[in-house]
Amino acid sequence: MKGRLETGERMALDRFSDLVTIKRMGEGFTWETQDRQRDISAARAAWDAAKELISSREHKMVLLDELNIVLRYEYIPLEEVVAYLRDEKPEDVHVVITGRNAKEELIEIADLVTEMGQIKHPFRSGVKPQEGIEF
Repeated sequence: MKGRLETGERMALDRFSDLVTIKRMGEGFTWETQDRQRDISAARAAWDAAKELISSREHKMVLLDELNIVLRYEYIPLEEVVAYLRDEKPEDVHVVITGRNAKEELIEIADLVTEMGQIKHPFRSGVKPQEGIEF
């Protein structure tokens, strides 16, 4: 969902390149592309890559940043994601999913669910992302 935008998360994790693998798959924010089919294709490619990473057991934890947003926009069928995580994900691989408004079906199969709520954000007042804060 974030595409090629440099993020603070990426810069921090790059310091641990010997421990962390990062696959940036998005093409940009959906409100910038305005091309639903292209967004769906990018989400599909990212989900397929994620399943390969999870199934390979090469990593003990796979973080799927903003997957909840992908599911909210119905770029990938929720039922497909739930079925894979419930029935095919190796037990010893942890999957972390981020993004607002997690679907109830995903919450039901999760081992741990944490909710973080926005009360106020400068973006809503027109403040652009700031170096050292958002990226």
